[in-house]
Amino acid sequence: MMIYLLLLSVFILSFVLTYLVKEYTKRKSIIDIPNHRSSHTVPTPRGGGLAVVIAWLAGISVLFFVNSINENLYFAFLGSIPLIIVGIIDDVADVKPVIRISVQSLSAIWALYFLGGFQVIDFGYFSFSNVYVNTFFAFFIILWFVNLFNFIDGIDGYLASGVLVFTAALFFITGNTSLLILSAAVFGFLIWNWQPAKIFMGDTGSTVLGFNFVVFAIYFQNYDKVSFLIPLIISSVFWFDATLTLIRRFLNKEKLSSPHKKHTYQRLTQAGFSHQKVAFLSIFINIIFAGVAFFAINNPDYILISFLSVILVLFFIVKTADRKKMFKSE
Repeated sequence: MMIYLLLLSVFILSFVLTYLVKEYTKRKSIIDIPNHRSSHTVPTPRGGGLAVVIAWLAGISVLFFVNSINENLYFAFLGSIPLIIVGIIDDVADVKPVIRISVQSLSAIWALYFLGGFQVIDFGYFSFSNVYVNTFFAFFIILWFVNLFNFIDGIDGYLASGVLVFTAALFFITGNTSLLILSAAVFGFLIWNWQPAKIFMGDTGSTVLGFNFVVFAIYFQNYDKVSFLIPLIISSVFWFDATLTLIRRFLNKEKLSSPHKKHTYQRLTQAGFSHQKVAFLSIFINIIFAGVAFFAINNPDYILISFLSVILVLFFIVKTADRKKMFKSE
């Protein structure tokens, strides 16, 4: 009974705080003004992710004080606090990239310390267990997910709805209650963020969500023996789009730090799809890939094959999107 009350409380807290942040940012003119790089056309308040992270940290802190969350996992999540501070500043005034990366590195090291590094990567029929190499790899994976979740947060409801599917799928696989806390916090925000969005998440929320996702993935591999590839399969729509877009821009010799709207989900909106339609399409694909993850969990020898199959399907989807809106050089 207590968990249901906690989930309801986290949802209400996130919902109310999102409204308060929206009103505050409007008064203070902390507004995302559309430009030629934007996927929206109406000036919209940003910074709603602050409500998500406050509700999230409040929820898992309750779990901690009633001994319902692993202590190491809880302290690993607290590594997001530097990200929150920088995210708040960045939502108001631009923070230099070197400062952002430095803070993200601090958060990654913090999390990996409390998680005990990255012990093993399970590929199904074989595993790689050099903890030093794995931890070095995990450090950069955390940095990449922190940033790619920020890149993916470009249209109404897209990031938040994706995270809801991810957390639901991982909960059914692991039974970890803290996933439900994150779902409740994100859902309270999503109501305000669904098309037409009344507020955007901003760096504060997107970076922390990316951080949390990798922390969960490493924790489940280390403690629950759930292959790291399973969360990658579930979240593949996001990381594949962000990674492939970065590679294509690099091959085009574009300035990688410059803003753009070349991600597949952005090009679909340019081709005439509404934000809502793209979000629903993403939800549908995410649910299918969650099914692939369930299959892989029950058939461990096929984990790597399932992972590679998902990549192949996503490549086909991207090429289909290319026919709708070409990926052009700048």
